[in-house]
Amino acid sequence: MRAVIKGLAVAVLATPLLSACVIYDSDAGEKVAVNLGRNDAPVGEAIRQARFIDGALVARVDSNGCTQASDFEVLVSDGSPVEITLRRTKPDLCKALAPDGVELRWSYADLGLEPGTPARIMNPLK
Repeated sequence: MRAVIKGLAVAVLATPLLSACVIYDSDAGEKVAVNLGRNDAPVGEAIRQARFIDGALVARVDSNGCTQASDFEVLVSDGSPVEITLRRTKPDLCKALAPDGVELRWSYADLGLEPGTPARIMNPLK
C-alpha cells in the first residue's frame, strides 16, 4: 500500500515538471510539443510555406488527399502586424499520396482584414 501511495505522490509532483516540454519521435522524426501549463495557447499546424499573393493568404500544408481550407481554424490577433495562426480542426484521414501537400487559400475578406494589412504567420515551418 505504501508503494502505491508513494507512486501517486511522485506522479503528482512530477506533473508540473512536464509542462511545456518537447518530445521527439525518433521513428518519424516529427516534433511533438506538449503544453500542459497553458490552455489559451493555440496549436499551430506546421506548414510548408505561406505567402500573401493576389489579396489572399496562400499556405501549403501536409495532406493525405482530403485537406481543405475548411479543415482549419484561422486565428487572427490584433496588432501591427496582425498575427495569423492556422490550426487544423479536422484530421485528414484519407490515404492518397500527396507528397507536396496542398495549397489552401484565404482571402483578406475571409480573414476579416482590409486588403494590404500587414500580417505575419505564426505557424512553424516544416
